[in-house]
Amino acid sequence: MQYTEVLEELKSLSDPEAVVGMARFGINPENTYGVSIPNLRKIAKQISKDHGLSEQLWRSGIHEAKILASMVDDPHLVTEAQLERWVKDCDSWDVCDQCCNNLFKKTRFSFQKAIEWSRRSEEFVKRAGFVLMACLAVHDKETDDSRFEQFF
Repeated sequence: MQYTEVLEELKSLSDPEAVVGMARFGINPENTYGVSIPNLRKIAKQISKDHGLSEQLWRSGIHEAKILASMVDDPHLVTEAQLERWVKDCDSWDVCDQCCNNLFKKTRFSFQKAIEWSRRSEEFVKRAGFVLMACLAVHDKETDDSRFEQFF
């Protein structure tokens, strides 16, 4: 799928009533279409991994496109600079949490960023640090438990 096709698909799935509901849960309604996570996952399966497309989607500024970007990016191609840029662009708790769970936890910087971000003062950067800790603790079954002690 190309960038314009993805945006057209997102627009076709837009639900203004869902945007109103999302706002009640503290999700920023600006540039939001109200597309559900299950629908975003279906689109992500059609795309597979595409680092270039993920960057385009992120830069669109569209709420659901950012979440979709975290689903389709290749964690092996993610740089530390990209992580810093994306975490600073998080403007909603759900974008923050989805990025941590879909992408950030899979990068080689995950443990480092969990510690660094948890010490920062920006709201969603700090949140990302703690969400990343939780994601790693739940999903990383390969890492020795002693590595998680730095989170305490």
